[in-house]
Amino acid sequence: MAVPTFVDRVTLHVAAGRGGNGVASVHREKFKPLGGPDGGNGGPGGSVILRVDPDVTTLIDYHHSPRRRAEHGGHGAGDHKNGGHGADLVLPVPSGTIVTTKDGEQLADLVVAGSELVVAEGGRGGLGNAALASSKRKAPGFALLGEPGDELDIVLELKVVADIGLVGYPSAGKSSLIAAISRARPKIADYPFTTLVPNLGVVRAGDTTFTVADVPGLIEGAAEGRGLGHEFLRHIERCAALVHVVDTATIEPGRNPVDDLDVIESELARYGGLEDRPRLVALNKVDVPDGSDIAGMVVDELRERGLDVFEVSAASGAGLRELTFAMAALVEKARRETPVDVTERIVIRPRSVDGGDDFTVAESPEGWRVRGTKPERWVRQTDFSNDEAVGFLADRLNRLGVEKRLLALGAVEGDTVLIGHPDDAVVFDFKPGVDAGGENLARRGEDHRFEEERPAIRRRKDIAAGMETRSETEARADVARRIDRREDEDRRQTGPTSYEIGSAQDPDADR
Repeated sequence: MAVPTFVDRVTLHVAAGRGGNGVASVHREKFKPLGGPDGGNGGPGGSVILRVDPDVTTLIDYHHSPRRRAEHGGHGAGDHKNGGHGADLVLPVPSGTIVTTKDGEQLADLVVAGSELVVAEGGRGGLGNAALASSKRKAPGFALLGEPGDELDIVLELKVVADIGLVGYPSAGKSSLIAAISRARPKIADYPFTTLVPNLGVVRAGDTTFTVADVPGLIEGAAEGRGLGHEFLRHIERCAALVHVVDTATIEPGRNPVDDLDVIESELARYGGLEDRPRLVALNKVDVPDGSDIAGMVVDELRERGLDVFEVSAASGAGLRELTFAMAALVEKARRETPVDVTERIVIRPRSVDGGDDFTVAESPEGWRVRGTKPERWVRQTDFSNDEAVGFLADRLNRLGVEKRLLALGAVEGDTVLIGHPDDAVVFDFKPGVDAGGENLARRGEDHRFEEERPAIRRRKDIAAGMETRSETEARADVARRIDRREDEDRRQTGPTSYEIGSAQDPDADR
């Protein structure tokens, strides 16, 4: 099996990194039993980025390795330690790469060197309980999970960025012409279909430098798949002008330069999209006696059609200077008419996943199906093994208006509610007006320990209140002793905190 060296179309599976999970943690320190939440956030996953690299000329690397994945984000940790960012995966592509989905939707046309396309966005990291804490939720006992990154199949299609495109029959001398006017060294032989991939050469004519590419194997019926031209016609779509390379010394019966030109033009018309390109005609191989005679016979007829015709020889160099300067003139005209600003580095990102507060609720045979960016993202972030986290999700959905919308559409308690894509939905039982989560009569996520006063704080408040009613002879220590005596009396009146069953101190013993 032959190993390809030039690949201009591949299907690539890309997967961005998953975001790290947040962590639920409480600060622990000696003499501080309630140090507060200190769980860090998870780090975002790495993205998959396509970047135009001038040194890359083919998609061969992705032909051999069609699956690429970015790095996952790190998980959070206690003591407010956030997880690390997953490293982005940057994939170099040639200039002229068109990126589409498998359904044919074009995502980007990458031409300018350094341009980038974020083709798969890394998942967000989950928030730790420190970030979820608020004045109403002082010590959340849960954290959010990291989101999965984007995962999709894309199609990379290369269209060579060249100024001039050479078209013609096999063995017309296109490769020889590129070798004669540039430093390109394509394979040249005296049999058809020698060239199996497009050749690209850089040509300098006066002060103008431009690139020339050819289309191999273009014959009659190429638009229907005959020969090799149908595989590579896309490479001349970006060309500013076309040059017909016509073989004037062919020995094949039934062929002549005019008919060859008409056949190639017919194939270009059937391919479509090239009607506005200016044309030049290069009658090649005039160094051969028969070729020179035939060129002289057809040159006037072609010029009557309004074509600029040049009699050239790639072997001897005859007429090449005039041809290259004519190419340069067309290139300069095209550049003046379509100026390109390449000073700015372009970064293309996919459409934002934050679609606002929009969501849809529709009845289906399985139940009420809820779709929307925010509800689906919140479900992905929820740890369903934690009742408090489930309650937090219910609160978020209620604030968004999901419950109100379900009631308006006729949903009743006990109905099935599905949130997410049909292939991966999370199923709930609808319970309107009922708090989800654990048995918690206060706000979900609120730690009652923070509402209780520690003994030392309560004692300081009692002493401060006693100082306001103290006599002139009492100091702060006297007030504290008075409070201690009162508390001792209260304890004696309520009885001992421990006693032996059946003893005199046992309040339940028979007297």
